Amino acid sequence: MCKGLASLPTGCLERAKELKAMLGGILQKSTWNLSCCKIGQNKPNLEECLRWKESFEKLLSSKYGLCAFTAFLVSEFSEENILFYFACEDYRKTKSTTKLPAKAQKIYDEFIGNDAPREINIDHETRDITRANMLVSSLSCFEPAQHKIYMLMAKDCYPRFLRSPTYRDLVCQAKPNAKATKKV
Repeated sequence: MCKGLASLPTGCLERAKELKAMLGGILQKSTWNLSCCKIGQNKPNLEECLRWKESFEKLLSSKYGLCAFTAFLVSEFSEENILFYFACEDYRKTKSTTKLPAKAQKIYDEFIGNDAPREINIDHETRDITRANMLVSSLSCFEPAQHKIYMLMAKDCYPRFLRSPTYRDLVCQAKPNAKATKKV
């Protein structure tokens, strides 16, 4: 029987809601809404679900895909990856150069520094490069670390998501697009 995200423990979805509250402006997607993960609301059609298999970028660019992927990461206790990725995206969009040092330090302390509460899994060399980049606080100071995390998600988390019962259940529950099923 298909259960979609309902197959995730309720604690995971609650944790995802907490993450949404913590992210605030980081996601920079006005349509981001974890209530979309609730079964029966805003379900993607079959074509959208199948597009997620085409590429990691297509998954992240889909409102529901991002929601489902984030809920999956929460269930695997690896949501720090997506949080860091979007924190870096938000940082790169910062227009005020006076805000850069404080934002950079906050990201570093949260994800990269010693005893970071949401420490990401990057190699020592990338950590050192990022620490050195922090001295200037340019818009690209997190680029090497963000790239490593993106590649980790694309090569590890994304394939596991596509093989997960959560994704299979979403595809099973999804209805074909009405326009695609109509014969002209």
